[in-house]
Amino acid sequence: MKAVKLSSLAALAITSLAYAQAASAEISANIGLVSEYHFRGIAQTSDASASAGLDYENGGFYVGTWVADVSDGLEVDIYGGYGFEFDNGFGASIGFTTYQYTGDFDSAYNEVNLGLSYGIASIEYSIGTQSDDAALGITESDYTFFALTLEHEGFYGTYGSWGDEFDGDYFEAGYGTEVGGFDVGVSVVISGSDLDDDETILFSIGKSFDL
Repeated sequence: MKAVKLSSLAALAITSLAYAQAASAEISANIGLVSEYHFRGIAQTSDASASAGLDYENGGFYVGTWVADVSDGLEVDIYGGYGFEFDNGFGASIGFTTYQYTGDFDSAYNEVNLGLSYGIASIEYSIGTQSDDAALGITESDYTFFALTLEHEGFYGTYGSWGDEFDGDYFEAGYGTEVGGFDVGVSVVISGSDLDDDETILFSIGKSFDL
C-alpha cells in the first residue's frame, strides 16, 4: 500500500497532505528505487523495489497514479482529491486512494484521506476497507490510520498508528535532499510488535519530471 510518490522517492513514508493552489494545470512524472519498500510501518518487500508515477494538478485539484514492484506482481495506486493552503500557512486536503494488486500479493484497499498541515507539522487521518479475496483467504475488514509528521529542512519524523480491525504503531525518522538533480534519502523505520517488530534502514533515489 502506498498513497503518494514521496514515499518512494525520498523514503518519506507519509501522505502528502497540503497542495498549494496552482495558477495553471501541471503534469509531472516520477521514477524511484528504494532498498526495501515499506509503507506505514509494514514491509512490502525484503529487497529493492522500483516505482513510477504520473500526477496532474490544477487549482488545488489533483489526480494521479503510482506503480511499484512488490514481492509478487505490482501495486497500482490511483488517487485524487482537493487541497488548499491559506496565506497564513494552514493547509487542508481531502482525497480518495485505491490500492490494487496484480499477482497474489494482497487484496485491494480503498480509503478516504484527510489531511491538515501548518508549519513543520502535518496530520493524516485515513479511513479504509480491505476487500475480500477468497483465493488469498482474506475477508473484508475496516481500518483507520493516523500519522503525525514533523519536517524541517529535509529532516523528518513520523509517528503512525493503525486502528479499528487493524492494529499497530511505528516510528520513522529520516533525511532527504537533492544531489545532482536526483532526490536521495535515508531513513530508519521502527515497527511495533503488531506490525513487523523490526528496525530497518532504508535508502532511496528518485527523480521527478515536469511534462
